[in-house]
Amino acid sequence: MGDREYGMIEDMLPLLVSNGKGNFTSAQIEAFNKFKKFIDHLPGGFLIYRADKSEEIIYANKALIRIFECADSKEFIAYTGNTFKGIVYREDYEEVVNSIEHQILTGGDNLDYVEYRILTKKGNIRQVEDYGHFLRTNVGDIYYVFITDSTDKTAKRQQERLQKLEVIEGLSLEYDSILYADLDADRITPYRMSKRLTKQFDGEIKAKSYSWVIEDFVKSWVHPDDQQRIRNILSPDYIRKMLSQNRTFYANFNCLYGEEIQYMQLRIVDAKNYGRISHIIIGSRNIGEELEQERQKKTLLENALKEAKIANIAKNSFLSNISHDMRTPLNALFGYIELAKKHIDDKETIARHLQSVSDAGKQLLDLVDKVLEISYLESQDFRLNEELCNLEEVVAGIYDEVAPVAKKKNINFTLERRGVLHPEVYADVEQLKQILLNLATNAVKYTGNGGKVNFIMEESVSPSAEFVTYRFVVHDTGVGIAQEALEKIFEPFEREYNSTLSGVFGSGLGLTIAKQIIDSMGGTITAESQVGVGSIFTVNLSFKLPKKQETAANTDDVEEFIKGKKLLLVEDNEINLEIETELLEDLGLIVEPAENGKIAVDKMAVAKPAEYLFVLMDIQMPVMDGWQATEGIRALPDPAIANIPIIALSANAFESDKRLSAKNGMNAHLNKPINIDTLLHAIEKTVMNK
Repeated sequence: MGDREYGMIEDMLPLLVSNGKGNFTSAQIEAFNKFKKFIDHLPGGFLIYRADKSEEIIYANKALIRIFECADSKEFIAYTGNTFKGIVYREDYEEVVNSIEHQILTGGDNLDYVEYRILTKKGNIRQVEDYGHFLRTNVGDIYYVFITDSTDKTAKRQQERLQKLEVIEGLSLEYDSILYADLDADRITPYRMSKRLTKQFDGEIKAKSYSWVIEDFVKSWVHPDDQQRIRNILSPDYIRKMLSQNRTFYANFNCLYGEEIQYMQLRIVDAKNYGRISHIIIGSRNIGEELEQERQKKTLLENALKEAKIANIAKNSFLSNISHDMRTPLNALFGYIELAKKHIDDKETIARHLQSVSDAGKQLLDLVDKVLEISYLESQDFRLNEELCNLEEVVAGIYDEVAPVAKKKNINFTLERRGVLHPEVYADVEQLKQILLNLATNAVKYTGNGGKVNFIMEESVSPSAEFVTYRFVVHDTGVGIAQEALEKIFEPFEREYNSTLSGVFGSGLGLTIAKQIIDSMGGTITAESQVGVGSIFTVNLSFKLPKKQETAANTDDVEEFIKGKKLLLVEDNEINLEIETELLEDLGLIVEPAENGKIAVDKMAVAKPAEYLFVLMDIQMPVMDGWQATEGIRALPDPAIANIPIIALSANAFESDKRLSAKNGMNAHLNKPINIDTLLHAIEKTVMNK
């Protein structure tokens, strides 16, 4: 090497590696001793290790030993195994090595840079920055590395990232508390604190134990009814589970602030958004006022729509939305027409553009059809046209229509029939098809390639001899719908952002139409969903069964069967009660009266099995009507009591009333005034043959 001055660190490394031993001049050895003393007194860590599989540490200065909270070099060697791998936090090692190798291959003579965690001798997890360089020397290939403890610097950087995140996510989100946490390190640092957090952090911006802070916060501020739920939500395992599906999620809870109960919302965000989930941001805000405003707005809108469906606010909203949705296909129409003009002599291009024009036209036509249909459904001219049909055939037809579309997207589209005993019913087939086809096509539309859609048709156990209830379920593994959007999912033009961002065209009217048709049929539709997991739409509808050719009841046999048995007669009108009691007693029945539905439920709750032969139930009553009372009886814990035959006897004689009776669990529905032959026939079907 000669006797030149050693001004470059690369010139001194061979001496440091060999610890000053070898064929060196006195001047070189003196320079080595000075250089080693200089390196040992650097404020940051310095490390040399072999660039081979052993990764043996050749030299570590005193600052690095202090960073690892070791007493001396012997303790450092014993703790790290004297290898580079031994100093890197085990879950970060592979990523660190890959990064270093990539930078060496692409970075030329530049220093490589990498961040990772270390675990000190005392069990503390620290963040470090590593500036290193690969070097070939006459004593072998080595890496020399400068290491600095960047834990505090990283926390500050996370605060800056958080500020940017707030701007990106929306300036309207005003969090009263914002915290950054490292779940692996069990550390949490506040960047903005409400009064609720000053106790946990002693009013200072400093890192503390995540598990301790969360537990103390829950005990101090969260309402007792919500404490365990919030503990579970803020547990590292639950957070990792939720953030593995989406980058952010929310949790609402009641907070005790003195004697006041405040409604709070937590927002948890994955700060790193790659690799293992550990670095998170937690925002907290009071949403009580916001929810109250939403509730008031919803109440005002509901009242406005009830009082006048063509009120200005509804009309303006409708026109604004329809204008937006019509312009999308219209812009496509005009755009492709112009493109076609430019390529008038190119048949292939013209054909392609004309197909695009056709697609846009179909979208526009679909929107117009749906708007007209909503207008028709809201008019007084809308009537259900029921005809005899086979529900299995209807559902199979829908499946056959949607299946090819699902196949193109590689979606596993299945059809299940459960407990179907009465497929022949009276129904408005076209309206029913529209409902179910809309749900099935939506499920396929918003489910990605390789997903699943399950279409279920299930007959419910129905005690009624006139009606049967079916449950139709469409379950998909699609994009899902946020919880706050579910409340408005059946309103016109409401499209949850996941659907919009998916790029799938939709008018936002299909579910509105389905809901209105289902309401007119006396049924229900519900939606459950989770973003990134999928959605479940459930429709419950009652259908009238076709009348079977029936032989006249043998009244003698029925009268013999009921003689001396007790029934519960639920009737609030004294005159009706007196007349009905006398007629029933003439048949040999023992009559137990109940003045309203509540009394009837109470009597049945304490009754012995088989104490009553059946219940004859009025519908319109004070305190609790007959439908509610039937639901209450059916919910009793003893099946022998809960399944007692219940026959409605009511002045409510419309088909819709009979549907409601069947839906609420009644076995038969008779019209007032009481007709003995009809009653005996109903007893034969629902009591003797049950």
